Amino acid sequence: MNSLLICAVILQTVVLLAFGAILLGLARQIGVLHERVAPMGAMTNDHGPEVGESAPTMSIQTIQGSLTQIGGPSTDNKSRLLLFVSPSCPVCKKLLPIAKSFAKGERLTVTLVGDGSQQDQIQMIEENRLETMTYVNSPQVGMAFHVGKLPYAILIDADGVIRAKGLVNNREHLESLVVAEETGFGSIQSYLKAKGYVSDSHSHADAH
Repeated sequence: MNSLLICAVILQTVVLLAFGAILLGLARQIGVLHERVAPMGAMTNDHGPEVGESAPTMSIQTIQGSLTQIGGPSTDNKSRLLLFVSPSCPVCKKLLPIAKSFAKGERLTVTLVGDGSQQDQIQMIEENRLETMTYVNSPQVGMAFHVGKLPYAILIDADGVIRAKGLVNNREHLESLVVAEETGFGSIQSYLKAKGYVSDSHSHADAH
């Protein structure tokens, strides 16, 4: 009886030690995975003017009837955020109130850019109370920046240089563009590449 009890205790001890070793291994793998997880920001592609290049310069008439400057040095020494939206884009409509409050809280100018029916754009402005925001309805802007998917945002600094760009789905994505000048990374891909998590071939493959 005593020998059986001793064997049971030894077997239980071995099982517990093995279980502890497994847990230790899992904890280590979780720690490695945590280190490799990059802060999720706006996703971008390799098309159009790149981060660090001067933005295309153009003077476009807004829906409100005034002229606004896209690119080039800003007259108020503020950075400008171009947010490309559409009345037929559900995610865009979700972002509109965020962009509105974002423009009030950040020290930059937000310009909404659409491309489509003027009446649809005006209706979206009225439904979301965007009358105080600069709104441009022109395919020229999207073509100049090679914007293919929405919602898309581009951050241009006061000197007219593109500092960040990418697809945005929430407030965190917009904020990631604003802090791009501080971090030096204009997109999540540039962060991953700098950390060695993504090679050039992978980043080009993802863009296509």
